[in-house]
Amino acid sequence: MLTVVEKVIFLQAVDVFSEVPTEQLAFLGAVAEELSAAEGETLYRTDEPSDCMYLVLEGEVRLHRGEIQVTVARAREAFGTWALFDDEPRLTSATCVRASRLLRVDKDDFIEVLADNVQITQGVLKAVVRRLRALGRAVAQPTPSQG
Repeated sequence: MLTVVEKVIFLQAVDVFSEVPTEQLAFLGAVAEELSAAEGETLYRTDEPSDCMYLVLEGEVRLHRGEIQVTVARAREAFGTWALFDDEPRLTSATCVRASRLLRVDKDDFIEVLADNVQITQGVLKAVVRRLRALGRAVAQPTPSQG
């Protein structure tokens, strides 16, 4: 089992937590649940409610829609992150390619932590805004065929 400090080290790698002060991430580390999943185990399916995000500690998790692979999450990569902010159903299924160790952050626990910790809320908002600005810049850049 990981300590809260070890969980914080892993959570720092998640883009939406990149602007959260390290000492504040301890509150998220305290609610992050460590779990193991077997090869072939499905963590969630397309169209299921979005109720948590995952961070891969060890192993690989395939994100897919039916047989179409979207990506593979590997060690230190998060997936399902937007489930913390959105009530829309899952867009993909998540299936373990290999036996995996994961951190799971439940949406309800996340919301409680945000409600009690303004610095975490500010950090998360900064990271989300940074991501949206990057997307906006990418859309505003003319492609070579437009130039």
